[in-house]
Formats: sequence, C-alpha cells, structure tokens
Amino acid sequence: MTLSSRLSFTVNGEPRALEVDNRTTLLDALREHLHLTGTKKGCDHGQCGACTVIVEGRRVNSCLSLAVMHEGDEITTIEGLGEPEALHPMQAAFVKHDGYQCGYCTPGQICSSVAVLEEIKANIPSHVTEDLGEHTRITPEEIRERMSGNICRCGAYSNIVDAILEVAEEDA
Repeated sequence: MTLSSRLSFTVNGEPRALEVDNRTTLLDALREHLHLTGTKKGCDHGQCGACTVIVEGRRVNSCLSLAVMHEGDEITTIEGLGEPEALHPMQAAFVKHDGYQCGYCTPGQICSSVAVLEEIKANIPSHVTEDLGEHTRITPEEIRERMSGNICRCGAYSNIVDAILEVAEEDA
C-alpha cells in the first residue's frame, strides 16, 4: 500500500498544490509533477549538486529532500531566477565568464551561487572563514569552499568563481 499526501508550496512565486507519494523527492516533484526540468538529476545521492534549488532562501540538494517536508515553503528553481530576455545577474555573469560548458550542472551551480552570496551577506561562516569575530568577507577561498558541493565535470571552476565574484562586486 502506497501512502500519498497532498501538499502545497510556492514554486518560483506561483502557489502549487500536488498529491504525491510520501517517498517522492523534491527533485522528482519538481521535474515529474511540475515539469520544471531545469533542475537536473545527476548522482541522485546528494554528491554532485546538480539538483540544487533554493528553499526558504537556503540551498538544498533536492534529491535528498522529500517533497512532503516542504509544505508551505517558498522554492526557487533555475526557472524562477530569470528569463532568456531578462537574466538574473548570476545567469548573465555565468554567460559572460563562460562558467558553464556542457551546461548540465549549471542550474544547480547558479542556484547555489545565488544562495552562497546570501549566506555570506548573512555572516554565516564556513570552514575557511578566518575570523569569526568579523563580518565574513567574499573571497575566492570562501566561494570555493561553499561551492564545493557542486561538481562540474567539465572543469569550469575558475570561470564559475569569476562569475560569482563579479556578481558579489556588483551587489557591494
């Protein structure tokens, strides 16, 4: 016997309601039920970051999170960040700096990048934060550490860091 739940949350600014099997991941709810296929299924074990979305302002590996855990939450996927004619600043920076190659990891990289800058603004330290008594600085080391859960098999890491630094400078 399979148990299902009715849940509602906001995805990319739009209220959504679904009935899903209780075992359905957030990733599968987004891709299979809501047809938001920008979020990618990479390893399906939380190790590559291709499935990263933003939930309540925090980055989440959607393959490791059950959809039913997100009742009432605000969820942003790559589709909710920008449109081709009006890119989010992070999307534009990734294009400018060639921060993608095959593009498969790019949606997760961009969602994670947006949330990483918010973490730093909120003064949330990382493992490489030098002085916990001072406001966290945006450095290449901070960005690399925070983005370490997002794998790019094509090796565009330096371009990704450049894109994030550019957006951080624009926000400063």
